[in-house]
Amino acid sequence: MIKTIEWTDEGVVMIDQRRLPTHELYPIFKTHEEVAIAIEDMIVRGAPAIGVAAAMGIALGMKNSKSVCDDEFDNDFNQVCERLLVTRPTAVNLFWAIERMRWAYKHARREGASIDQIKKQLVGESLDIQREDVENNQRMGAFGAELIPDDATVLTHCNAGALATAGFGTALGVIRAAVESGKKVRVFADETRPFLQGARLTAWELAKENIPVTLITDSMAGHFLKSGEVDCVIVGADRIAGNGDVANKIGTYMVAVAAHENNVPFYVAAPLSTVDLSLSSGDQIPIESRADEEVTHFRGQQVAPEGVKVANPAFDVTPHRYVSAIITDAGVAREPFDTGLKMLFESKK
Repeated sequence: MIKTIEWTDEGVVMIDQRRLPTHELYPIFKTHEEVAIAIEDMIVRGAPAIGVAAAMGIALGMKNSKSVCDDEFDNDFNQVCERLLVTRPTAVNLFWAIERMRWAYKHARREGASIDQIKKQLVGESLDIQREDVENNQRMGAFGAELIPDDATVLTHCNAGALATAGFGTALGVIRAAVESGKKVRVFADETRPFLQGARLTAWELAKENIPVTLITDSMAGHFLKSGEVDCVIVGADRIAGNGDVANKIGTYMVAVAAHENNVPFYVAAPLSTVDLSLSSGDQIPIESRADEEVTHFRGQQVAPEGVKVANPAFDVTPHRYVSAIITDAGVAREPFDTGLKMLFESKK
């Protein structure tokens, strides 16, 4: 299994996803600031992986703290959390993981733990988050595999595989689970402009595991949906509102509309930690805008006229009416999502 992120005595090791597929590099990030920059620069990306990275970044920051009194240590902890909170605005797993680390810190404080004990407990909590993410993805895969027909062609957008998580994957995890169950599955992977997560990452992952994959440009998805060559669509998510509206990589909405128009099931795979019940609709989800250069340049090479105006939202929101089902680690939710998702949360308590 691909190791997206790993805790070591030297620091947090993450595969540099910007260099794939031509270079498979695993740099070590030795401070929480380096982890924060890695999240911002998309060295690590994908909502669940961002959450794990943030948790490990907090553990690393506190491991490096030189404070010897409680008040100074509290101040260090708050500063580390605040730095990681501002790295990416859309992926709710980031905020969920930081809140969980805050809870672990407060619990250790209430129990009278020493500074050294708290440092060890924070490392342990981050490792628990990593382990649970893989386990959740595997459960999600088992639930979702039942929805994939045998001898199916599946369309996916962006990368929701092992690289986007602590391992196994969400959308690609469902595909992996279907293959492991003995089903024949072929994949159409959208290239996913402008960062090319589909071309660089999804195609790389699937080829590495000998799962048949055909790379297409984003503008080809509608053609293949209309021609009847796609049996279902499955994508991941960065945040899901309480009503089932889904924020995912830019371009997802167009795929969902085309799938709906052609009666092709559109599935979303995401852990419950990606569901934000505090938001009543996707209109409330913050959408990150990224640098112009991601559109005007490719790996340093200019591909657009100098000075042209650029819009570069990183995500769009797909209304729940286009979503056939949301596959989670607690089960599958269907319309009405506002009650279905709440029931899944209740089942995990």
